[in-house]
Amino acid sequence: MKTLYQYITGQVLAALALTVAVFAFVVLLLNVLKEVLPLLMSGHVPLLLTAKAIGLLLPFACVYALPMGFITATLLVFGRFSADQELTAMRASGVSLLSLITPVLLLSLLCCGLSAWFNMDLGPRSRAEFVNLRDGALQQIAAVDLLPEGQMVYAVPGYMFYVGKNHGGNLEDVNIYRLQSQTNWDTLIHAARGKARVDRAANQLWLELNDCRSLTPSEGEIGASSVMSTRFDLPSSTATNQNSKPKISDMTFRQLQEELRYLQAMKLTPTVNPTNSHISFKVPGNMTPAQVTAMFAEFKRNRDDQIARVHVTMHREVAASFACFGFTLVGIPLGIRVHRRETNIGIATALMLVMVYYAFVMLGQSLSARPEFYPHLILWLPNFLFQAVGGILLWRANRGI
Repeated sequence: MKTLYQYITGQVLAALALTVAVFAFVVLLLNVLKEVLPLLMSGHVPLLLTAKAIGLLLPFACVYALPMGFITATLLVFGRFSADQELTAMRASGVSLLSLITPVLLLSLLCCGLSAWFNMDLGPRSRAEFVNLRDGALQQIAAVDLLPEGQMVYAVPGYMFYVGKNHGGNLEDVNIYRLQSQTNWDTLIHAARGKARVDRAANQLWLELNDCRSLTPSEGEIGASSVMSTRFDLPSSTATNQNSKPKISDMTFRQLQEELRYLQAMKLTPTVNPTNSHISFKVPGNMTPAQVTAMFAEFKRNRDDQIARVHVTMHREVAASFACFGFTLVGIPLGIRVHRRETNIGIATALMLVMVYYAFVMLGQSLSARPEFYPHLILWLPNFLFQAVGGILLWRANRGI
């Protein structure tokens, strides 16, 4: 039995490593094409930063690659066992199917623990770090677009800029003219080098200049400074606001718990000294009681929607962690029934089952704002369905039905 267990486990592990690598590459490639390639094509993001962005997306890709790889591995391995009559030979020696697959079931439970780590901590944390890295790169691109090399530009009202070189926000030969009119200026600031970035939340251009010289001809003043930091309000907001905390979908399980406690403690009450869990307000004198009531109802509705989204995300992260076990229970008997060595048959069957599983996940997420449909329970339905169907199919396969 020890030899059989080692053989079966080794075959499943080898297939699992290959399938997880393939699916991780596919999921990673889709994310790279969507979010990283535009940054790389801009020409202002270094390759090292691009490689770091791809590395941060890899744990997020493993959230989906691990369960998809496990069901594909079981279908391929047990389909080949059945086609080559190896499974028949093992059972002819007096060993039941349930006994043969025990190490595979234990391996699936181990992968459930690994999947829980990816789903509830590492994946969301890496995704949030990638979003911060991407937004920082977008700031560099925005700074390059605002201050192109070798051109006089009116990037900010009342000022004209000239930059000799701009390497991803690292500036050389910087000239800033404060304008009296479209053609006349009253102050010139020159810097040998500097750094520029765009604050997307405040919609401001930040400049840190080194080796500065300033000239005001009308007053005959000449100044010098080794370092100068300044900021300019941009004319219109073209950037999206950034929050100090990640989106709900990118939060770890611990962050979701903290967010849930905060939302549940939040109350809209008129108070002189509000605490962190209260929102103080002043009702305008011309508001009717009905309007005040509507304002309270709107706040409660928005808060309840946020609470529902947090609940759904928490259940999604936990429920998806058990996908490997359900996929294993279904994959083993289906692989035996398919009775084929061809890899394409196993992969096609795996993809079909994965589509069914994640259809429930997408349905639950789409109904996150409709608590009357219990979307958090919908996320658990594919686990119960796959485990129930897999249990029945295993029982029938063990009895030779």
